[in-house]
Amino acid sequence: MDSLPLWLLVLIFVAGGAVIWFAGIQLSKTTDVLDNRLHLGSALGGLIVLAVATNLPEIAITVSAAASGSLEVAAGNILGGIALQTVVIVILDSFGKRGKGVTPITYRAASLTLVLEAVVVVAVLAVVIAGSQLPSDLVIARLTPDVVLIAVIWLVGLLLVQRASKGLPWHEDGKAPDTTTPHPSKHRTRTHGDGSTMSTGKASVIFGVSALATLVAGVVLERAGDAASTQIGFSGVLFGATVLALATSLPEISTGLQAIKQGDDNLAMSDIFGGNAFLPVLFLVATVISGKAVLPQANASDIFLTALAALLTVVYAVGLVFRPKNHIFGMGVDSLIVVLLYLVGIGGLIAITLD
Repeated sequence: MDSLPLWLLVLIFVAGGAVIWFAGIQLSKTTDVLDNRLHLGSALGGLIVLAVATNLPEIAITVSAAASGSLEVAAGNILGGIALQTVVIVILDSFGKRGKGVTPITYRAASLTLVLEAVVVVAVLAVVIAGSQLPSDLVIARLTPDVVLIAVIWLVGLLLVQRASKGLPWHEDGKAPDTTTPHPSKHRTRTHGDGSTMSTGKASVIFGVSALATLVAGVVLERAGDAASTQIGFSGVLFGATVLALATSLPEISTGLQAIKQGDDNLAMSDIFGGNAFLPVLFLVATVISGKAVLPQANASDIFLTALAALLTVVYAVGLVFRPKNHIFGMGVDSLIVVLLYLVGIGGLIAITLD
């Protein structure tokens, strides 16, 4: 796409974003149906079904980069957007539900299961940072210890979330009072836009088509955005961590807003945490394909953003425990802290790129 004029690249970028947005809405609707029919529970559905589907563009780009030997591209693609995807919760908090008497999203969606998901994200990101310091020749059978540990932590996290969805040795089974999300054991019946109950088969087809649209549009959007930033002269690292990361986070935004509209705040947050925990697992795929250690190829800005993402996740984990009830500037106090920390982080990123 490098040879295309800037105006056409911008048009492609916007069109790709629009496709992702509408596909994301359908993903959220059908995921909710599949969660109930397959008895996954909204938390596990967000961790697996929705998180994987909304990250299909990243999966395709990582596989392509690893196959071509561009390991730094694979590392940057995975790590660059995790911090911004955490900031997506701010958008969901600010625009998901508005009006008098509406409480912040961490008050409405509070549950120990979500706190557990946040802990899994932080654990995975900690291994990412540690793995970036390992020697690049530590490869055995096309695997490295760090990527194997990341995959193990993710799988153990899935098992723990599944177990937590069935019951915890806490009051209300780990569910805070006055939350809007029904208990996972109470199966809900969602209706499609025309008011009729959506069948499992129809939900599966719509989910598949929407996932494919997200995959294709996401890859096109990322390629067009990268070419446009080169023509404009915008720093690739800074563009990737801000504009491009926001664009590739459109599936999480649209699915999250739709989930909140359906009354499932838990699924909205679970999608973000689930996606952030799942993305580093792609390092295992990239390592197997390339036969080389990927994490040591991550640059300073990628590791900086990884640490920032872990910090932002901790803020929301604390928010889920303490459940702030008041809004400040249209958002919960935890979301405000996340915004401020992210802005400071962007300042640090600029300092790194200018060094």
